[in-house]
Amino acid sequence: MNGVHDMGGMHGFGKVVAEQDEPVFHADWEGRVLALMRAVLYTRAWNIDVFRDSQEQLPAPVYLTVSYYHRWLLGITRSALERGLVEQDELDAGRTLRPARPVERTMTPAEAGNAFIRGPFARTPQGDARFKPGDRVRTVNIHPAGHTRLPRYARDKEGVIAAIRGCHVFPDSKAAGKGDDPQWLYSVVFSGRELWGRQADPTLELSIEAFEPYLESV
Repeated sequence: MNGVHDMGGMHGFGKVVAEQDEPVFHADWEGRVLALMRAVLYTRAWNIDVFRDSQEQLPAPVYLTVSYYHRWLLGITRSALERGLVEQDELDAGRTLRPARPVERTMTPAEAGNAFIRGPFARTPQGDARFKPGDRVRTVNIHPAGHTRLPRYARDKEGVIAAIRGCHVFPDSKAAGKGDDPQWLYSVVFSGRELWGRQADPTLELSIEAFEPYLESV
């Protein structure tokens, strides 16, 4: 979707300033949010793409003003409400008011370490890759209402296939509840001027990982 989260190429936000000696967490509650996210993903009630989409759906003023882990918490809450894992009155009360909805699996202390092991996203291809290294391609001009991994600044732009990265789960479909929908993934290289215009640094190149449905032959 064309939300404020897709900030590549946008002006007005200033430089990214790195925090010196930044701690892993700025407050104890942030660590608990990370643990909560990992525990919920372990249940398979939703997946990482749904988790990203839930944050992208936040109103722009909220997205821009809350902290990183606060966005995580709001995304988790939104998805939990949508899937009936919790009800609003329980959130208001701060405790459960009815039996928990069954989930596929729950994490035990012995399995906690597995929550930080990312499962494979590679899938068996349904056909041959459409493009090969050296092919010139143009990204599609799409404006989906839901999640996509094609950034706004790289849409309707011409580039060159640099490498084939295998066949993987297609995040756009996965976030929409349409299954894995395996698609070929490519590294595509663009010139800075193709992306940013004539005033861009002529020596600049940028590559993105782009799924096959994002690409058309030139």
